[in-house]
Amino acid sequence: MRTRATELFGVEHPIVQTGMGYVSDARLTAATAAAGGLGILSAGLLSYAELSAAIDAVRERTDRPFGVNVRADQPDVVQRIDLMARKGVKVASFALAPKPELIARCKDAGLVVVPSIGARRHAEKVAAWGADAVIVQGGEGGGHTGGVPTSLLLPQVCDAVDIVVIGAGGFFDGRGLVSALAYGADGIAMGTRFLLTKDSPVAQAVKEVYLGKTVDDTVLTTQIDGVPQRVLRGRTIEALERTSGPGRLLRAARNAVAFRKMSGTPYLDMVREGLAMRKAHGLSWSQVVMAANAPMLYRTALLEGRHDVGVMATGQVVGLIDDLPSSAELIDRIMTQATEVLRNLPDTHTGEA
Repeated sequence: MRTRATELFGVEHPIVQTGMGYVSDARLTAATAAAGGLGILSAGLLSYAELSAAIDAVRERTDRPFGVNVRADQPDVVQRIDLMARKGVKVASFALAPKPELIARCKDAGLVVVPSIGARRHAEKVAAWGADAVIVQGGEGGGHTGGVPTSLLLPQVCDAVDIVVIGAGGFFDGRGLVSALAYGADGIAMGTRFLLTKDSPVAQAVKEVYLGKTVDDTVLTTQIDGVPQRVLRGRTIEALERTSGPGRLLRAARNAVAFRKMSGTPYLDMVREGLAMRKAHGLSWSQVVMAANAPMLYRTALLEGRHDVGVMATGQVVGLIDDLPSSAELIDRIMTQATEVLRNLPDTHTGEA
């Protein structure tokens, strides 16, 4: 199946595996790329040296195109972009919209620029700034997300911009791919569905927890970092909702210090990133402290398997997933089903299938 997305990314299938912190590692990214999709390595929680090593690790596993998700507000983002270009990365993916000068830097380096957006006006803005494509996530999606459902947001954006559009939020099978194409999109992006594969580094016990959830077992909360995030309901979220402001901040500060020690991130860099986040999202200082706390909450659950004391981002689609295929099996299944769905659509001239 060829679309504008497959042409732009140089991949076989119009399927993108999103960049998820602690989830989209070298193994998952390479497995997706090798299967013909666009794998995106998450670099938001990696140091510069770790990012360099992770890119090399992907390259050791596959020669297919892949992307890296970087944070536009990181102090060394320009150096990271230059590193990606030197190492032959195809796509620069952004969760926070990059400024025009950063987009220009990426394009001058030969990178395809793909910001993620949650509103039509944001898509129009980054398109005007020179972005090559957008990942459009509706409110069903996991992690940071907006309130407009994909079924309404996606056609809005497709009508508003001429660049490549990738739908995200609620997709997990071939029917979803066909529906996104019908709205005018050029492909789909999935996070939760790729998290629940054999190639994902998430602890097996945590995957089992995800598989047992329904579409009603998620919640949209601002208690993690001040910005709305969709996560699984659980003890940690309930505790955050109940805890008073001072108690919540003390716990967040402790986790932030623990993350700094574990990652080796200098305090000055953490302060700079906090200032950038405060400016970008209009956060209070207490919310900035909470944002510094978030990485430890996710790591505790996803990698250490302590789902009872950590946080697990997820889309509502978690309630429709019941198995753990490999990335290759998943992509093959989606493409096979999409082909069957298209073949079985009624003939509009005869009314027959």
